[in-house]
Amino acid sequence: MSNRSEPLNTAPIQQFLQQVRSADAGKAKEVKLDLQNAKRLAFCLGEVMTRLEGDLEKILSNKSAGTDEVIEVKMDGGSSW
Repeated sequence: MSNRSEPLNTAPIQQFLQQVRSADAGKAKEVKLDLQNAKRLAFCLGEVMTRLEGDLEKILSNKSAGTDEVIEVKMDGGSSW
């Protein structure tokens, strides 16, 4: 697994989304991926899901540790011109 501080390479997801948009614009009935691109997309989605799961675990462990941050918002209605 990659280091959490490294940015994820989401190019395969972006390429797939562009392929779907192009197919939709062209009224295509299907989108095809060759095996190599499908493997890249699957690996990228796996990395994204793993990162999200790790982030969720971190958030949940912070909540249970009592380190919740309190944010106070006051609504005063603004001012008239």
